[in-house]
Amino acid sequence: MTGVRLSADTVPRLPRGIRLRYDHARDRWVLLAPERIFELDEIGVEILKRCDGSTTAGELSDALARAFAADPEEVRVDVDAFLSDFAAKRVIDL
Repeated sequence: MTGVRLSADTVPRLPRGIRLRYDHARDRWVLLAPERIFELDEIGVEILKRCDGSTTAGELSDALARAFAADPEEVRVDVDAFLSDFAAKRVIDL
């Protein structure tokens, strides 16, 4: 599923039981899932913070491109890959 281009209208959200939290012991953001933990980089955190169930993938990509002064198309490709990968791991709903 990684690398699949999502529709700009896809609305990503964290499923029930999945939490984005700052882990003070690790001094970094993590995604907590039942019996799993994912350590995240800065971009992963920014993507997941915007996966609130009301923001589309297109809006999310546009906001990140503005926030990081990056090429919108490159951001879209990276966001699609990230969301597809985490959807395959069943820690994000599309």
